[in-house]
Amino acid sequence: MPRGPHAGAPHAGALANAAELAARQALLETAGHTAPIRALARRIHEATGRPVPDPDPLDGGVEARLLLLLETPGPRMSHEHAIVSRDKSGGTGANLRRFLGAAGIARADTLIWNAVPWIIHAPGALNRAPRMAELRAGLDFLPPLLGLLPRLRVAVLAGRFAAAAEPAIRAARAALPVLAMPHPSPTYVCTSPAIPARIAAVLDEAAALLRATPA
Repeated sequence: MPRGPHAGAPHAGALANAAELAARQALLETAGHTAPIRALARRIHEATGRPVPDPDPLDGGVEARLLLLLETPGPRMSHEHAIVSRDKSGGTGANLRRFLGAAGIARADTLIWNAVPWIIHAPGALNRAPRMAELRAGLDFLPPLLGLLPRLRVAVLAGRFAAAAEPAIRAARAALPVLAMPHPSPTYVCTSPAIPARIAAVLDEAAALLRATPA
């Protein structure tokens, strides 16, 4: 899997650094494994008129075996040059790195995406949940995404809005295992010890499914 031009492993919050973000964007321009997903993002942008973040080129792109579906890009996401990544600033990115690392899920095996893939927040607006109309519209683009992932072995739905994607996934890929876990936002993770335990258990199950199927 190609790596960015900076030495060393990226860290949670790395994309808050302008140089790292620019390096990741430059990598996107030559990363063939993300090109079809970027093309889909442009289609979604044309259909909705809303900014759609790109996939992280350090992740698996169309070679991913695990789809991790979150809810929607958060209000911290830049409206230009945005990337869906575990390396974004904030607690959700840090938690994603921690839980995925603990489960032993390789970065090259993952694609992180959102049930509503476009940015719903106006610049500077506070965080809000997706509206049901936005969620329904977002899920219309899920089958085309699944069609770009021939090696997909498991889908993990994070949070209650992402969980609404299960029927669409089962309709498109009936044999694909679909697992649901709490959202990794600190808002939820810190509410009870049961939340991180559930996230860890689901990702351990997903890792076991990846180990059990040929790469």
